Amino acid sequence: MLTTLTHFFAAFGATVVVPVMIFIIALCLRVRPKVALASGLYAGVGLTGFSWIITAFTPLVTKIIKQMVHSTGINLPIVDLGWQAGSLAAFGAPVGILIFVLALIFELILFWLGITKVLVPSGLWNNYGDMIWGVLAYYATGKLWIALALPAFLICFSLILSEIQADRWSKYYQIPNACTCCLHNIEMVIPAIILDPLWNCLGLNRIAITPNGLKKRFGVLGEPTFLGAILGVFIGILGNLTDLFTFKAWGQILQFAIQLAAVMTIFPLVTKIFADAFVPLANEIDAHRKAQDAKEGTISNKKQWFLVVDDGVGYGETTTILSGMILIPIMVAIAFLLPGNRTLPVVDLIALPYMCESFVALTNGNIAKVIANGVVWFSVGLYASSWLGSIYTGAVSHFGVALPAGVVMITSFNLMARPINALIFAAFISQSPLWIGICIVAYLLSLVGLRRYRPQIWSYLNKMASKNASSKDHAIQTNK
Repeated sequence: MLTTLTHFFAAFGATVVVPVMIFIIALCLRVRPKVALASGLYAGVGLTGFSWIITAFTPLVTKIIKQMVHSTGINLPIVDLGWQAGSLAAFGAPVGILIFVLALIFELILFWLGITKVLVPSGLWNNYGDMIWGVLAYYATGKLWIALALPAFLICFSLILSEIQADRWSKYYQIPNACTCCLHNIEMVIPAIILDPLWNCLGLNRIAITPNGLKKRFGVLGEPTFLGAILGVFIGILGNLTDLFTFKAWGQILQFAIQLAAVMTIFPLVTKIFADAFVPLANEIDAHRKAQDAKEGTISNKKQWFLVVDDGVGYGETTTILSGMILIPIMVAIAFLLPGNRTLPVVDLIALPYMCESFVALTNGNIAKVIANGVVWFSVGLYASSWLGSIYTGAVSHFGVALPAGVVMITSFNLMARPINALIFAAFISQSPLWIGICIVAYLLSLVGLRRYRPQIWSYLNKMASKNASSKDHAIQTNK
């Protein structure tokens, strides 16, 4: 059965499976068939567009990054080969496929029981983020119960964080009743909330570095297209520091500038198409919910829930992709300077916009805060990735792909540079009832707090976002 599922997903891919899942879910929720069909089709078109752009852009920026690393002489033993290797290991290991099937059932049960207000199956492709941790746990301990218990806990953990930021994410990215729930990117909710008062004390909330602000100040030179070109020239120069006086170097620099400008121009258009898959679906779900509430005489907000969408929908938002591109050279420099770090981020640097989405939504697009959050949290993440290097390398080489010649150890900056996920992983593979118990108690307390104070939490996050100078660019709505 597991082999059949592996072949099934390999044959159809996310661009077919996800739209079909959305169509089925919509019908189960009594959405009109034509709306359900349109939503599924637009989702497939949007995912295909994301795939085309990212597939074309990734090798271009990866080449520049590798040149940047080579020109600076950085030599670290754990090399980031990208999340794709981890995904292959997750879907290539029998225990990984077992986790995928059980996780889907588990997520539906949690939603049906009302433990979470986040419906995950429409974003099921990103479950490889949970699966890879289970595969690592199985490789490290050889215990199936640990390999299953860890992803189950991580799913509960990610759903809590997803629900906390759901209202703010939905408002910022302007997709009603939608959110993201990728384990490898949702962790950033915690540092975004904890560090925000510090950034306010330092005055970062008053620094209006936003795409709209730049556009108002500099006119056409502040447009995303021109910002992409300027940033492309800067990154291109860093990648060609040793050959700046050659035609070849400047050819690559200017080509990359145009390519990044194209991505920042085209990606938002594809994002709009993808959003079209969820706006009518979300509106119709909301209409059914309000009608049921009116019939039962209940309060609408108590039954509000969110549909998980692919985090690619936020990737192309101007502030998100701009912040991610700015962080690329910064993280390369930090990797070189950080004492005790053994991880060299390379391929997954292109995933930085994904990694920044929670920072962007919770700071209402304040680029200064996004960069500050990224520098702090991703630096700590480098230590987590360094500690996990040998385990990740062993699991991926055993279940996934062979290591490239000359590479000692590998990692995924996007999947493994996750301090909190790494701590939970350490607790579970220790097999200590004490540490596992502490994780469970912390989750239960968080769940009770969220159930009791959800409106206040959402209201606080909206007020937190409204303190930023960038609040002029995105409307802030506060839940009463």
